Amino acid sequence: MLRWVGTAILFFPALTLAGVTYRDVAPVLQSKCQRCHHPNDIAPFALMTYEDAQTWAADIRTAVSAGVMPPWKPVPGYGEFRDAYGLTADERQLILDWVDQGAQPGDPVDTSDTTTPPPPDSEWRLGQPDLVLTTPAFTPPRAPDTYRCFVLPSGLDDNRFVTAYQVNPGDKQQVHHVILYIDQSGEADKLDGQDGQPGYTCFGGPNVTLTIGGVLGGWAPGAQPSRLPDGIASLLPGKARIVMQVHYHPGGKRGEDQTRVGLYFSPVGAVEKRLVNIPIVNTKFVIPPGATDYEVKASLPILPFLSGQAITVAPHMHLLGKRIRLDLKLGDGSSKPLIYIDNWDFNWQGFYTFQEPVVLPAWSSVELSAIFDNSDGNPRNPNNPLKPVGWGEGTNDEMALGFLGVVFDFESLLPLRPAR
Repeated sequence: MLRWVGTAILFFPALTLAGVTYRDVAPVLQSKCQRCHHPNDIAPFALMTYEDAQTWAADIRTAVSAGVMPPWKPVPGYGEFRDAYGLTADERQLILDWVDQGAQPGDPVDTSDTTTPPPPDSEWRLGQPDLVLTTPAFTPPRAPDTYRCFVLPSGLDDNRFVTAYQVNPGDKQQVHHVILYIDQSGEADKLDGQDGQPGYTCFGGPNVTLTIGGVLGGWAPGAQPSRLPDGIASLLPGKARIVMQVHYHPGGKRGEDQTRVGLYFSPVGAVEKRLVNIPIVNTKFVIPPGATDYEVKASLPILPFLSGQAITVAPHMHLLGKRIRLDLKLGDGSSKPLIYIDNWDFNWQGFYTFQEPVVLPAWSSVELSAIFDNSDGNPRNPNNPLKPVGWGEGTNDEMALGFLGVVFDFESLLPLRPAR
């Protein structure tokens, strides 16, 4: 700011003094951005220091103003979720003001006193896991899609309850997604290594008999680990095997992979309900070439013995996905939104935990609506020329799928199966 005094010009750096500095934006970057923007993670650069943020200030402004970062996909008002890292309107404006005002550092003493400490420099976001399981070294063949199941004995004799897990892909350029199954049948051991390589081919599923609760969870690009609410956990029976299905979709140089999963256990006696992942799925569809808003629906009726509470939700589509939502349709005809993603991006998805459990009364239903764009106007469309696309496990196939993590009112109807 300039002010004339006689013939002299006095300079008052009012903008810097009264404006936004790194001291103001650092807590927002820590809570909403550093979960990905730290060394050796999915983000292309770190945002751990002022120097990091100042270097990338122009890019930050572009991404924040366009609403693409942070990549929190659920639309507000269609379900409320724990650990949400989308920016509020005030937080977004704060970052934009900081960049527009010159990305000032602020008083270094004040900054060090007020900035929230960064997350620990560890690959495990929730601290050291209680159990880490690692796949054998495996080099995927030169193929567009390879599904490989790895049999990972837990080494546990007794039942344990899993309150959180984190999947760490070994080669992020090749690992497309991961699903964690629990095998109590012993069938996976018989398949392991039959072709002379670690694991076994498992296109279409783990090829073992699964009991209720046989899907522990999964990982896809953008997924972040989080703990289930107190008193809720997934059962890992003693002597069971974790079967890790890894979908390899090489995006560049072919190389060796070793993917790991870290498991976090609930204390003995602290679990009141066990979580079961239930799919809402439609596998009988074909998206015509050229269709821009093709809808696929699926439904899960809540019969009396399935009444309970929804704890988590995880929508899933592939590259033609455009929008997806799940709603709870109640017996009186009204609906309650569970989740809505209006700008689907395969690279950013996950298991979302509801802020409060959603009651699933008997005779209600969970409805899924997935919208696909199979036109040449979809920049992610992998097919040229265009072709019909239906359900499949390949990257260039499609899925209309949602997982609902549920605890049941009548859990006694789900007896534990004895381990073998």
